[in-house]
Amino acid sequence: MSQTRFQEPFEAVGCATCRDLSALGFDFSMAFQPIVDLHTRQPYAYEALVRGPNGEGALSVLSQINETNRYRFDQACRVKAIELASRLGLHKLPDCKLSINFMPNAVYRAETCIRATLEASREFDFPTDRLMFEVTEGERVEDPNHLVGIFNEYRRQGFTTAIDDFGSGYSGLNLLATFQPHVLKLDMDLTRDICKHPPRQAIVAGVLLVAERLGITVVAEGVETQSECDCLEEMGVRYIQGYLFARPGFETLQPELFKA
Repeated sequence: MSQTRFQEPFEAVGCATCRDLSALGFDFSMAFQPIVDLHTRQPYAYEALVRGPNGEGALSVLSQINETNRYRFDQACRVKAIELASRLGLHKLPDCKLSINFMPNAVYRAETCIRATLEASREFDFPTDRLMFEVTEGERVEDPNHLVGIFNEYRRQGFTTAIDDFGSGYSGLNLLATFQPHVLKLDMDLTRDICKHPPRQAIVAGVLLVAERLGITVVAEGVETQSECDCLEEMGVRYIQGYLFARPGFETLQPELFKA
């Protein structure tokens, strides 16, 4: 099956500040990578990953972000991801979520900064209960209470919340003790060659035990080999993301991966 491509121009929606994206000075698009449910072999979610307008790597876009455009870029990413996902029919897949990365340091007040997201969901007919927001554990947040406040507002709005790259960053278990997200994504440094690395197995087993007690879903990221997948599944991990199943598809959901 040929890949479905989105070609239409991006039209921003949202509050007045979020509509005016001309100040960004550059364009961008998205690639989508599935998170696979090993029980059903269907996508649990697709993560939207920023790319250049012609599929260039994320660094080509992220290197242009600074303090003056961080907020505008964060808002634009949300709208772009929702618009593309809707055009590609993600919301028509059974129980499949759209996962969007956000920058907590770009969010001033969650209840007002989320306005563009809600308006984009209405504009493109994308159910808000299918949205998942990820924050990377590797991003330093000067005020942890600010991040917790964002997460609490997102939960109140009915969004799924997630901590990305767990095990790689600044906060680790301290963040988890303060706020319990719906989803915890294990960093690839923990999953890489886990079948050959007993210490990593022990750490992941501990995280899985904590997650089970707290009612948190665990996703393993960066899985590239069948042996890694088999080991993680045997340990109790149900959701897998990585090159073993699919590389990020530029402006496509790669639906042929899940044909019966």
